[in-house]
Amino acid sequence: MPDSPGYELPLLLFGGFRTLIDRLHARLATEGHPDMRPAHGFAMQAIGVRGATASEIGRRLGVSKQAAGKTVDRLLALGYAERADDPADARRKLVHLTPRGYDALARSAAGFDELRAEWCATLGTDRVRALEADLRNVVPEETAFRLDATSWLGGA
Repeated sequence: MPDSPGYELPLLLFGGFRTLIDRLHARLATEGHPDMRPAHGFAMQAIGVRGATASEIGRRLGVSKQAAGKTVDRLLALGYAERADDPADARRKLVHLTPRGYDALARSAAGFDELRAEWCATLGTDRVRALEADLRNVVPEETAFRLDATSWLGGA
């Protein structure tokens, strides 16, 4: 069997990513989160459990403070996040996840576990584990879980 052209590898990887994300968001829509978008999940991960300023969120996502602020405003409007004074510096506002935000993240984690299990049922657990191990070998550790996909896909 001849090798596939090199350009197919990133397209197939992106197609796999897109398939997982699209299926997850279809599930989230049926579980009470119909307005949740992939950018929101990235932003909520950037906010984290301790909260973050818009500037910190922007840096973590690889976007401008203004772009991060726009996404944060949407999270606020949807009830996934809230702003509060920083107890260490009253001049700063921290963004924190709300119980609704934590619920969306918990449902996302459960959904990804189920989607992975489907891949294991289709491909075999050993093949999925090997794929994950192979990706860990070729993806530099410092970029494996970076959240700034929007910086090269354009938009926030």
